Amino acid sequence: MLRILSKSETSSLKEGLFRAAAALAALAASALIMAVLGYNPLDIYGKILAGSLGSAYRFKETVHKAIPLATLSLGIAIAFRMKFWNIGAEGQFYLGAYGAALLAFAFPAMPAALLLPLMFLCALVLGGLWALIPGILKARFSTNETLVTLMLNYVAAKWISYLQYGPWKDPKASGFPKIAPFSEQAILPSVLGIHAGWLITLGLAVLVYGLMKRTKLGFEIAVLGESEATARYAGMPVLRTMIIAIMLSGGLCGIAGMMQASAVERSLSEQLSGGLGFTAVITSWLARLSPPGIVVVSFLFSLLIQGGNFLQSSLQIPASISLVLQGIIIFFVLGSEFFIRYRFVWIRTDPS
Repeated sequence: MLRILSKSETSSLKEGLFRAAAALAALAASALIMAVLGYNPLDIYGKILAGSLGSAYRFKETVHKAIPLATLSLGIAIAFRMKFWNIGAEGQFYLGAYGAALLAFAFPAMPAALLLPLMFLCALVLGGLWALIPGILKARFSTNETLVTLMLNYVAAKWISYLQYGPWKDPKASGFPKIAPFSEQAILPSVLGIHAGWLITLGLAVLVYGLMKRTKLGFEIAVLGESEATARYAGMPVLRTMIIAIMLSGGLCGIAGMMQASAVERSLSEQLSGGLGFTAVITSWLARLSPPGIVVVSFLFSLLIQGGNFLQSSLQIPASISLVLQGIIIFFVLGSEFFIRYRFVWIRTDPS
């Protein structure tokens, strides 16, 4: 009889080999599907790489997509480490962008050295407060944070849509529903040809890694994620830890929104996110909530996103091909977790 048994422990090297094998199997499976659809897999893979890395402009666009994706993933990872299932990164992203826009429009002539830090702070606070709403509801009424954070995404998106079509509609846009652009003082500067968000994102990754691995708060978050009863028994400030972790999670997502609004869109728009908040849930999980892994996985996913856009614009191949590839990679990598944690054992049964 075939039985499934838990493995006692798997070394880091074996885990890495399992995941690498899963990624290769995903590429092979994707190639088979593309061949069935009538596409040359090698040509598709080559065009994805060319579309994301083939020129300075394409590389820049890939990094522009990786910056908010990695920052959102870092925020989600903090909440997930505590087993608070924050699926509301999309809404927190929009609230952060809204907070940044509030200051950008209120003080357009303020020096950038003062305005930009204030925009970051406002985005951090509003994103954190938006995430705190489901936290309070869970603590007070035992609501499901997955559903509440998910529903708040649509509330935030509709709020931005209301502003775009209503009170913030640009009167100079000839009737077109758009919000006026930010002043130059509210735009992040460039570093090496790419907006400074890439430096900020790398800095945040270092800070989150240090927080989770080297601080008392990070230890409390991890213990709380394993068992709230254990955390209480150990005398940890459970409520305070939850509030700080949730606000940090939403705040980082808000910072991602601020950077996207300031440096890329240079305004506020209902299309600002493009679904990155949902993609970030996947990238943070695939990276196993590790900040260095999040940076790498986010960049790889940005390759697929930018490469898919290139396929559609240059070769008239549906960009959904890259989405298929993303889905297959996710399926295989998550499937590899089973083989990392469990093993098949054939046990003979006594015929008598």
